[in-house]
Amino acid sequence: MNALRLFTRNGRQFLPNVRPMSAKAGPLVDLSVDNEGIATLTMQRLPVNSLNLELIQEIDKGLDEVANNKARGVILTSASSSVFSAGLDIMEMYKPDRKRVEQFWTSLQGLWLKLFGSKFITAAAINGHAPAGGCLLAMSCEYRVMVNGKFTTGLNETALGIVAPRWFMDTMCNTISKRDAEIALTTAKMFTVDEAIKVGLIDETATDKADSIEKCKQFINRFNRIPPLARAFTKQKIRGDALAWLQKNRQADLEEFLTFVTSPKVQQSLEVYLELLKQKSAKK
Repeated sequence: MNALRLFTRNGRQFLPNVRPMSAKAGPLVDLSVDNEGIATLTMQRLPVNSLNLELIQEIDKGLDEVANNKARGVILTSASSSVFSAGLDIMEMYKPDRKRVEQFWTSLQGLWLKLFGSKFITAAAINGHAPAGGCLLAMSCEYRVMVNGKFTTGLNETALGIVAPRWFMDTMCNTISKRDAEIALTTAKMFTVDEAIKVGLIDETATDKADSIEKCKQFINRFNRIPPLARAFTKQKIRGDALAWLQKNRQADLEEFLTFVTSPKVQQSLEVYLELLKQKSAKK
């Protein structure tokens, strides 16, 4: 993977104008950076950026590049015109290979710890639907701008008979009020753009993707005169309880997930859901 190179202007370090993260054909993510040191990480596992093992790992590597090259902040967005991320790839959990599904979940845990607890500034330009894991990624960022339209976002796991993991819940409770989170989680609430801004699930709306990215950059620029270390440590202290819980309970969380995902009832539910998706696709 190519590193993002730094250059100096008037004694200050910047990143180059636009440089891809990887030269591979059809990469799952693209990482570019502007001349102010703000990176944009674009998920491009089309059509819906479902989070499989490989995409999770590529996002994780992208965040490492952002950190290692001291970018001021990163904006997470999507190459799709209608979906930010459809969430976890169900095929990773349907009739899973034991070794791969373990790696899938531990990689997701690691990505969340890295994104939620990052020292650099994070923002999400949500340019489409963001259910479940897509909502988790967006909430893990410090600021969220969602494009206006008939898009929805939320943690809707209970609608599939799934209980969201503790750290998914903690992320939502860190974003909106605990009462609103409880209602949303138990009812599998999918928020419209207007509903999301009303409860604080997103911070701003935008007319299109370019506008959402610009507003994310404006958020990152709010910290131009704030000492970076003070900002980073304050953020990490505020988020410390949620981070500490998963760091302490990663193995127990993995075992709980494996027990759940290999349950015959869950496998049956996933099979029914996949069949419904197949029928829906056939009607198009």
